[in-house]
Parts: sequence; structure tokens; C-alpha cells
Amino acid sequence: MLSLISTLGGLLISGLPKLLEFFQDKADKKHELALAEMQTIREKELTAMGFAAQAKVEEIRSDQIAMQTDAQMTQAALEHDAKVLEKASGWASTYVATVRPTVTYLFVLELIAINLYLTYYLFAHPNLVNSVDDVIKYADIIFSPDEMSMLGGIIGFWFGSRNWGKK
Repeated sequence: MLSLISTLGGLLISGLPKLLEFFQDKADKKHELALAEMQTIREKELTAMGFAAQAKVEEIRSDQIAMQTDAQMTQAALEHDAKVLEKASGWASTYVATVRPTVTYLFVLELIAINLYLTYYLFAHPNLVNSVDDVIKYADIIFSPDEMSMLGGIIGFWFGSRNWGKK
């Protein structure tokens, strides 16, 4: 049961970036609308009160420029990384592309190694297995629900996200 829940959790978590992107886009549009309304109100106040509100309008514009500058800096950093990777050797570019899955590779390899060792240990000590119930008991130890939950979550995350990106 826990394996099914964690697999479902991995699948849902793989779609989390798209969901967050949706809410971020919605918040950005709401923020832009609020800024436009605020600017309209301030311009009306500016004409009514003179130049007293001009400093506040300039402050709002400065904040907008700062936000745009941050976005441009992020874009520039991504472009810089792309340029560096163009000059890097093939294996380095490939490895950078697999940084996130590397943790998954290590976990799965560790899982396989531990399970192979435990299986070998049981076969090397036949006195531990006297009946089918013993085999089931040791299989539950080797393939524990926690272990299968982690593996199910990883597989759900990596392979479940394929449908989220399709439009």
C-alpha cells in the first residue's frame, strides 16, 4: 500500500513544477494588473497634487526596473552556462545534463547491491530457510515496504512526468 502511495506521490510531485508555474503566472499577471492600476491612480494624483507624487511613481518604476534586472541576470547566467557547456568536452556536458538523475542512479545501484548481497547471504546459509514461510519472511526483509516506496517514488517521478509536459 505504501508503495502505491509513494508511486502516486512521485507522479504528482513530477507535475509540481507545471502546477507552480501556473500559479506563478497567475500571480505575475495579478501583480502586473495591480501595478498598472496603481500607476493610473498615481498619475491622476500627480496631476491633481502636482509633483509631490512624482517621487513615488519613480520609486515604483525603480522597483520594476530592479525586477527586470534580476530576470535579465538570471537569463544571462543561464546563457553563460550554455556557452561554457558549448566549449566543454562531450562527457562534461553529458554529466551536467545528468546531475539530478545521478542521485537516482546511486540509489538504485545501492538498492541492487544490498539486495544481491542479502540474497547471496540467504543462499550461502541454507539453514536460515526451512519453509516457504521463511522465504516470504526474508523476501519481506529484502524487499521492505519502505525500500519499495522509495523506489516507487523515484520511478513515478522520473517516468510519470512524461505526460505532464505534453500539450
